[in-house]
Amino acid sequence: MNYKSVTGKNWLFKQYEEKYSKKISETFHLNEILSKIISIRKIQLDQIENFINPTIKKNITNPNSIKDMDIATTITIAHIENKNVIGIFGDYDVDGATSTAILAKYFKQIKQPFELLIPDRIKDGYGPNKKGFDYLINKGSKLIISADCGTSSYAPILHAKNKNIETIVLDHHQGDIKLPEANAIVNPNRIDDDSNLIYLCAAGICFMFLIALNSKLRNNNWFKLNNINEPDVLNFLDLVCLGTICDVAPVIGLNRAIIKQGLKVFGKRKNIGLKTLYDNSKIKNKPNTYHLSYLIGPKINAGGRVGKSSFGAELLISDNQEKVDYLAKELNNFNEKRKKIEFELIQKIENETKYSKDPILLIQGKDFHEGIIGIAASRIKDKYKKPCIIISVNGKIGKGSARSVFGFDIGSIIISAVQNRILIKGGGHKMAGGFSININNIEAFKEFIIKKYNNLGIKNGNLKNLYLDSLILPTALNDEFYKNIEVLSPFGTGNPEPKFLIEDLKLANSNIVANQHIKAIFYSKSNDVVKAIAFNSVGTVLESYLVKNNKSTMNIAGTLISNHWNGKSNIEFVINDISVNNI
Repeated sequence: MNYKSVTGKNWLFKQYEEKYSKKISETFHLNEILSKIISIRKIQLDQIENFINPTIKKNITNPNSIKDMDIATTITIAHIENKNVIGIFGDYDVDGATSTAILAKYFKQIKQPFELLIPDRIKDGYGPNKKGFDYLINKGSKLIISADCGTSSYAPILHAKNKNIETIVLDHHQGDIKLPEANAIVNPNRIDDDSNLIYLCAAGICFMFLIALNSKLRNNNWFKLNNINEPDVLNFLDLVCLGTICDVAPVIGLNRAIIKQGLKVFGKRKNIGLKTLYDNSKIKNKPNTYHLSYLIGPKINAGGRVGKSSFGAELLISDNQEKVDYLAKELNNFNEKRKKIEFELIQKIENETKYSKDPILLIQGKDFHEGIIGIAASRIKDKYKKPCIIISVNGKIGKGSARSVFGFDIGSIIISAVQNRILIKGGGHKMAGGFSININNIEAFKEFIIKKYNNLGIKNGNLKNLYLDSLILPTALNDEFYKNIEVLSPFGTGNPEPKFLIEDLKLANSNIVANQHIKAIFYSKSNDVVKAIAFNSVGTVLESYLVKNNKSTMNIAGTLISNHWNGKSNIEFVINDISVNNI
């Protein structure tokens, strides 16, 4: 059947081998649709068990395969043995907060003195700076560990070196060929790194660092000699999992095990900061990637965006319930403020911007909130399916935030623009980046980045295809079917949520939720009810088809979500696209 998508997409069913699907079903006693989806993903028969139940043990590689890891742990142990204060300089996003918290909680457990600093996004900007390093040095730090930042921080690291302070960078952002003069730069995205762990976020790298550090301390008999209980680094997987999900790292390899096992640790509710945020978010069922990505993560992020940037890390580190309650309340308030500013900024951009036919959207405005432009760029990127760059102009300098689509490595493009002196400074990774620019260079940067995009030959047509896994009946929206599909979780880049199609539905009712989303109720020819939601669809073409008086017969394409209400799980359909049968 030819589906006429209202958004102009081509709906295509993914190809699979029917014989292989049947073999999977017989070997693992899985149902037909689950076996079909595994076949679509081309997972080898001997890898299916690990795919369904990935463990850290099965998926972890030797941490010392990452360049400079052995140097980093050796240096750290020397400072631990000398009882020197270790400074931790972290980033202000969720990956930075979790990375900082992982290191801090480990040091607390082994009674290692430390100081930490999270910079202010607007006052200090991204990454290490001389003022921040001096703060840690004045607090007695003899070693500074930079978490989720530092790969491009030449001047601050040289500043520390000149003061005889050793530095270690634990990062995943892309850098130049020439690196800062740190004692160790542990970053799988270094050009000279052969670990094949480029998909790890900073929290994952800090996790690997602690595994290597813990092992070396154990082999040195340090725990016994100092009468200290050896920490179980696996207990930090809830934090590693949170950082990995919120940094939108690919759900492949070790990351898959980190998320799968980390959600289990999260469910044990041992970290009182996470427990408090979870309870305050009124989540009733067991944690999943949606909760961490859309409910927990934004609250931790909000401190760095519109409030106190250190509050997220402090909440994750603290064992004092009274302090945690205060921090959780403040972060929730910051998040509500963030939502308001974000809504107003996107409305302003939508009202004042005429979106061009350029393959990349570059938007600039005077005094856009620097803490919000990144998330606004992400929203606009998702809506228009194009890389989006938003620049906040203040005087002669603009601060920019970029969000990209699969296949266009925005981090390396920003670094290239810095090398070509189009940008003052900047960096990032494949899907996101940030920079500062002289406003006279904005047009030159636009031309530079569009030329890079066109030279890559990325087909925008790929964004016009919506690939579906299977047709399902309305009766499939039940707990049993949902739990079967969840066997394939965690989902994300590298392991996308299965997309389904339900045919021949009529709209019974709909309403707008939180000025952004549309909830709808459909019924089928056999009077089966389908509850659905279209996220961020207000103001899009989907809204005009989800109005109460629409009499058209529709097909809906999308994913499944479980909502817990009044002690029951309700399975809803998340609408990605609609096709109408009688147009």
